[in-house]
Amino acid sequence: MFSKVYSFGVIGIDGYVVTVETHISGGLPGFEIVGLPDNAVKEAKERVRSAIKNNNISFPASRITVNLAPSDIKKTGAVYDLPVLLGILTAKGDLPAIKSDYAFAAQLSLDGSLRGVPGILPMAIKAMEDGFTHFFVSRDNANEAAIVEELNVIAVDNVSQLLSMLKGEEEIHRHTYAHKESNDEIMDFSDVKGQEEAKRAMEIAAAGGHNILMVGPPGSGKSMLAKRLPSILPPLTRSEAMQTTKLYSISGLIDKDEGLITKRPFRNPHHSVSAAALTGGGHNAKPGEISLANNGVLFLDEFPQFHKDVLEALRAPLEDNVVTISRVSYTRTYPSNIMLVAAMNPCPCGYYGCENHICTCSLTKRQNYMNRISGPMLDRIDLHVRLEDVNWEELTSTEKAESSKDILKRVMAARQLQENRYKGLDFDTNSNIPPKHMSVFCKTTDKAAKVLERVFKSLNLSARSYDKVLKVARTIADLDGEEMINDIHILEAVQYRDMDRRI
Repeated sequence: MFSKVYSFGVIGIDGYVVTVETHISGGLPGFEIVGLPDNAVKEAKERVRSAIKNNNISFPASRITVNLAPSDIKKTGAVYDLPVLLGILTAKGDLPAIKSDYAFAAQLSLDGSLRGVPGILPMAIKAMEDGFTHFFVSRDNANEAAIVEELNVIAVDNVSQLLSMLKGEEEIHRHTYAHKESNDEIMDFSDVKGQEEAKRAMEIAAAGGHNILMVGPPGSGKSMLAKRLPSILPPLTRSEAMQTTKLYSISGLIDKDEGLITKRPFRNPHHSVSAAALTGGGHNAKPGEISLANNGVLFLDEFPQFHKDVLEALRAPLEDNVVTISRVSYTRTYPSNIMLVAAMNPCPCGYYGCENHICTCSLTKRQNYMNRISGPMLDRIDLHVRLEDVNWEELTSTEKAESSKDILKRVMAARQLQENRYKGLDFDTNSNIPPKHMSVFCKTTDKAAKVLERVFKSLNLSARSYDKVLKVARTIADLDGEEMINDIHILEAVQYRDMDRRI
């Protein structure tokens, strides 16, 4: 008595097929699950046993062996509860043989009702790619799986209902994907009083996908500006939305009524976050905050307050746009194409260099505070902008500031230029231009080249900082609709290396 049922596992952000093989034989009663199961998979034995008995089905008093193939990959989670149950009932003869193009993934309650599991979207994509026609999941996961329109996703409430479907006693209905619009309040740049230079820097950052650091006293609007950055970023493309949704799916962060993530993520971890929580890791190698901000914004407020190892862990992902988590038992790679937005005070008390406040910090305190951010970390941030206190006239002005909608038009025009310029290449924004392409896409006029030379020598810029200035200048030229980078673009780009000048 042997049966075979198909399910899925997830490695990184990609699914893979798991064949649940069940054999019932004579001998002393026993129930074993093999194929490198973790504790959650092993506990499936008790959930399956209870679900079968609570649906008035006799549990076989025989030796049951369940193999999860491929047997050399660690199986995690409760996703195999339902396939194991179906395998036992099929091998026992209570169910007809299950079609080879049917796949199953769900967690069982003790009464036989089905619960959702993380990672359903990567599983559904793999099911479609491998030719499965029907994917049976819990109702909690149905909308997420139905994002894959080429696959027949079947929403199931409980074991009894599923058995009726498989026996032909109940009609199988395909679940239709229903997109739910978010009711989140849209933050707009028109709410921000003053800070025109910072707004301009935000526009440049959005247009070229650049990282940005804001330095200013408390209450100057750093967090306010950061939270409004997504409102001037281009909408997610279909491929970006799918990639982002897969990351949230395997992290178990998608609500049962939600489906495809269509808004750019905005992650704002507290400065007490650990390096592992930021980059990812743990028992099941879950994505961290960097990957959850993929195709969106990672906002780090109170930048120097983050632990040194946390800030240093950011360096490689900012450079490579991927996070590689290496442990003894596994290696996982997650995408991390993010815009880093960092905010900090100019000193511990927050008022160094302010006209309206007196700084109470000593020189040593200020130096120690700034030294919490390493030079290599600053090198990886394209724009440094200084914010001042908003004055009375700006704060009480009734004139409406420029809206996010108007800024977005210019950003979209600049992004379109970049899309056309880099068509067919493996990058699509100015911030990601690799060194070998710099001379091709960042051509300057003779006057601009001379200005850049003087800046490089006077500020003692590193090679990476030099590249950052050129990339930012390239974006400013795109916002102006110009093909060549001229001296005005270079001079404006240099203004956004404030921290280099201070160092």
